[in-house]
Amino acid sequence: MGRKRKFGRRVDGVLLVNKPKGQSSNAVLQQAKRLMFAAKAGHTGALDPLATGVLPLCFGEATKFSQYLLDADKVYISTFELGVTSDTADADGTILQEKDASAITADAVEAAMADFRGEIDQVPPMYSALKKDGQPLYKLARQGIEVERKARRVTLFDYTLLNFEAGERALAEVRIHCTKGTYVRSLAADLGEQLGCGARVLHLHRAKAGPFSDEQALDLNDLEYERGEGRAEVLDHHLLPMDAPVSTLPKMEVSDDSGFYFSRGQSVMDIQVYQIGNEGDTVRVFNESGRFLGLAEISDDGCLAPKRLVVY
Repeated sequence: MGRKRKFGRRVDGVLLVNKPKGQSSNAVLQQAKRLMFAAKAGHTGALDPLATGVLPLCFGEATKFSQYLLDADKVYISTFELGVTSDTADADGTILQEKDASAITADAVEAAMADFRGEIDQVPPMYSALKKDGQPLYKLARQGIEVERKARRVTLFDYTLLNFEAGERALAEVRIHCTKGTYVRSLAADLGEQLGCGARVLHLHRAKAGPFSDEQALDLNDLEYERGEGRAEVLDHHLLPMDAPVSTLPKMEVSDDSGFYFSRGQSVMDIQVYQIGNEGDTVRVFNESGRFLGLAEISDDGCLAPKRLVVY
């Protein structure tokens, strides 16, 4: 039996979408994939249905570099609701306990937040996509099963209180700049526990993902309107280049001849390599015609060893 043919056209690049509240990241991906009539696409780290904000979507060959965005730092703006806990640690879950938080002050919140800045060990929530013996934790949680989760080391570069509204259910708006794998819902729950009143995430917005900000993100409804009854190609101008997920890496240009061999998996030598980086560094490789060829690692003999190649 022959290989199943993929439906859609070849599209290579990155589309920055502002994920709307109430939709899963995969639902947003599928809608964008349909709009672009793309054969291959993937997102770069899921946002909870409750969340909004920048969601980079990789198409075609750009999916080869999506891991760099998965591994990138993120910035979130979130509102924590104090005085209430839920099974999911956010407003989409079932309320487990309520406690009057009217005695909590902004100073108390800021003092408690100080303990979470820098490197911390965070226990992932049960309602997460992490797997235990191949089973997503959220599926176990829905069955009322709770399993032990290992704490993971994450870093909070910034954890700032932006605004505070006192009350029985006090509201604390915070800004979080963190490493990959940080669960904002766990931050809310841990802060509420520290304050002795409980807390959950009421609103969550991702303002930055790696080098991309929400100011660059596009609304899916606007893309729907722009395309209308026309062909998908009318949206191609919104695509960022294939190397956008790795745009922070140094750029190396080689001759078209060297690029020919590099694209076929062979290491190539360039006398300028050590002007770009050091042994072991990863660089973006382009030929002199400006075509992105992929990623290379600088070897100990001054060669560019192919690491991840683009297929044209």
